[in-house]
Amino acid sequence: MNPDQIIFFKAGVFPINATIFFTWVIMLLLCLISWTITGKLSSGPKISRFQSILETIYTLISSQIKDVTGSDPTPLVPFLGTLFVFILTANLMEVVPLFHPPTASLSTTAALSICVFFAVPVFGIMKKGVWGFLKEYAQPSVFMILFNILGEITRTVSLSVRLFGNIMSETLIAGILLVLVPLFVPVVMQIFGIIIGTVQAYIFFILATVFVGSAASGKQH
Repeated sequence: MNPDQIIFFKAGVFPINATIFFTWVIMLLLCLISWTITGKLSSGPKISRFQSILETIYTLISSQIKDVTGSDPTPLVPFLGTLFVFILTANLMEVVPLFHPPTASLSTTAALSICVFFAVPVFGIMKKGVWGFLKEYAQPSVFMILFNILGEITRTVSLSVRLFGNIMSETLIAGILLVLVPLFVPVVMQIFGIIIGTVQAYIFFILATVFVGSAASGKQH
C-alpha cells in the first residue's frame, strides 16, 4: 500500500500519513545519531568506532563527488551527502516491521527531486554568478534555451519517478510474495530490499551529483 494512504492521526485539519510520520522518524533518528557522534569528536590518534564510521562515510561521499565533478567536493558534500544518507536510511529501514519507507511515495521522491532542481541554479550561481549561469542555457545557441529548460524539468521528473517506481515496486512484490509464501520469502525479500535500496540511493546520489556538479563546474557530463 502507498504510505500516503495510511493515515495515523490528524494535526488539526491536516492528516498525518505514513509518509510524513516515517519521514519525521528518519529525520529524528539521523539527528540523534549525528548529535551523539559529533558531540564526542576527537582529533587525536585514538577515535571512537562511531567517529571512524562517520569519517569513512564522509570520505566515500566526497571522493565520489570529486570523481564525478572533477572539482573540490567540499561545497557539495552537505547537500548531496544528506540526500544520500536520508534515502539510504529510508530504504534500509524497510526491513523493520511495520515500517513504510517514505521513498515509496511519489510525494517524497518528487520533493527530493525538486530540491535537486533548485540546487542546480543555486550552486551554479554561487560558482559562476547569475549571468555566467544563465548564459549556459543559451549554449550552443540561443535557440536551445527552451530545450535546455525543458531538459531541466524532464530530468527532475525522471529522477523522482525512477526512485519511486523501484522502491514502490519492490514493496509491492514483497507484499504479494509474503502472502503466497509466508515462511521463506521474508528473509529473501529483506536481503533483496537491502540491495535494491542501497543501489537506488546510490543512483539518485550520483545523478544528483552529475546535475549539480555540472552546473557548478560548467562541465558537460
